[in-house]
Amino acid sequence: MSRKIWTLISMLLIAAMALTACAQQPAATEAPAATEAPAATEAPAVTEAPAATEAPAATEAPAATEAPAAATAITIWHQWDGAYLDAITAAFDDYMTMHPEVSIDLSKPDSVSDALNVAIPAGEGPDIIGWANDQIGVQALNGNIVALNDYGIDMDFLNSTYEPAAVNGVVWSNMIWALPESQEGIALVYNKDLVTEDYLPTDPMDFEDLYAKAEKFQQDTGNVLVCNQGFGNQDAYHVAPIYFGFGVPAYVDDQGNAYLNTPEALAAGEWLAKFSAVSLPENTYDICNANFAEGKVGMFWTGPWAIAGIEEAGINYGILPMGRPFVGIKTLMMTKNAVDRGNQDVALDIMKYFTSGEVQKKIALVNKTIPAPTAALKDPEVAALPTLAGFGASTNLGVPMANTPFASAQWGPVGDASVAIWNGAQTPQEALDAAQAAIEDAISQMQ
Repeated sequence: MSRKIWTLISMLLIAAMALTACAQQPAATEAPAATEAPAATEAPAVTEAPAATEAPAATEAPAATEAPAAATAITIWHQWDGAYLDAITAAFDDYMTMHPEVSIDLSKPDSVSDALNVAIPAGEGPDIIGWANDQIGVQALNGNIVALNDYGIDMDFLNSTYEPAAVNGVVWSNMIWALPESQEGIALVYNKDLVTEDYLPTDPMDFEDLYAKAEKFQQDTGNVLVCNQGFGNQDAYHVAPIYFGFGVPAYVDDQGNAYLNTPEALAAGEWLAKFSAVSLPENTYDICNANFAEGKVGMFWTGPWAIAGIEEAGINYGILPMGRPFVGIKTLMMTKNAVDRGNQDVALDIMKYFTSGEVQKKIALVNKTIPAPTAALKDPEVAALPTLAGFGASTNLGVPMANTPFASAQWGPVGDASVAIWNGAQTPQEALDAAQAAIEDAISQMQ
C-alpha cells in the first residue's frame, strides 16, 4: 500500500472517530434529562404545602376573629306588650338581618327598676332599656344609664331628628340621656257599634257627665261603659287623667312639690270612689282588652299600644279625649353595662336605627303610635291616620311627664291611695293625706 493511500485511510479514520465522538456527546451532556431535577425538584407539586399551608382558608382568622362582631349580643329590657310588640320585634329582626353579626334579645322583667338595681352593678343588666322618659333622672343618679353626649349625640342631632316635646323629654341637667321613639297619652277608645252618641262625653273635663252616662249605659244595656286598667290597681299612670282633669297640676313638680292634699285631688278621689259602682269588679289590661273585644265594655280607656289588638279583633272604633293624661315619651336608654362590655357603638347604632323616621313610620302604621321622629310624624301616610288625630287631641290636653329624680316618688304613693279609695279601704281624704306624706318623705331623702 502506497504511503499516499495509507495517509488517506488514516485521515478518514480520524474523521470518522471525530464524527462518532461528536454524535455521542449530546447523549452524555443530555444528562439534564436525567437530572431534570425540576421534575424531581418540582416537588412543590408534592410539597405544595401551601395547599396544606393554605390553611388561611381554615385559619382565615378574620372569619374566626370576626366572631366577636358576629357574636355581639345586645340585650334590651322593655315595657312593650301584646300585639303592640309584634311590629317592634319585626323592626329589630330587620336590623339583625341587615347586621348578621349582631343578635338582639328582648326581655320584659316584672319590675324593671328593681331588676336594674340588682343587675347593673353585677354586670348582668341589659345594654339598652326601652322605658318612659320619667325614669331618666333617677336612673342617671343611680348610675344605671349613661349620657349620650359622650358618644357623639348632640343637640343638633336631636333638634334635627325629633319633635320638640320629645327632645325636651330626654334632656336632663343639660345632658342627653335617651333617644325618643314615640309620644303617648291615653284616651277613650269606644266601640261605635255599641256606644251611640247619647253615651259619648261631649266635654273632656266634665267627669260628672261621664259618670251619668256610665250609669245610664249600665242600666240600658247591662254592660259597663268604661274599663281602665288603673281602676282598683296600683297604677298612677292610668288614673292620671282624672286627677289632672280635676285640676291637680302634677303629682310632683320639678321642684319636688307634691299636690295630693289639695281640694282638686280630693274631688278626683271622691269621683273615683263613686265610679267604682259602675265598673267591672276587676280591671286589668287583659280584662279590659278581652271585655272590649267581646262587646261587654263600651270604652277602653287606654293608649296607642292597644290599637293593634283592637283592629285585629275587628272592632269599629273611635277615639275621644277625656281628662288630662300624662304625656310620656317612650325612649331607648343606654346602660353602663353596654359601655363596660364594649357594646356602646353597636347599642347606639341600634338606638338610632329604631328611633329613625323610617322605622317609626313603619311601626306607627301598624301600632297607630304618635312618632317622635319629625320625618315619621309628618309623613303623609302617618298624618292621615285617624288615631293620630284622636290621641293627638288627648295629648294636647295632657301633662308632660317630668324626667327629674323627683318623678320616681309619685308612683307608689299615688297608686296605693287610688287602690284604697277604689276598694273603700280608706276615705279619699285619708288615702290622699297618706300619699302626700309618703311623697314628701321620699323627696326629703333625695334633697
